[in-house]
Amino acid sequence: METWRITATVLFIVGGLILTLVAMAQVRDRKRTTHAAVVQAGLISVAVVAALALLVAFALPSTWAWALVAAEAIAVLFLMLAG
Repeated sequence: METWRITATVLFIVGGLILTLVAMAQVRDRKRTTHAAVVQAGLISVAVVAALALLVAFALPSTWAWALVAAEAIAVLFLMLAG
């Protein structure tokens, strides 16, 4: 596996875990939500991150992989600075 794929995958997973925690916190902050709803949001988010991480690691060309990592980094920065 190429070094750029490993680097892009690791960066994507780190950003994905941050976005997963943000999604779970947003679900928790809604009124009348249950613990199960928070867990469900976390599981769905982790599944999406895992699927996209596999695509970054094995299938996507470099341009698309890095574009996905950059878009996620922008989303994380926006959420951290806006919150």
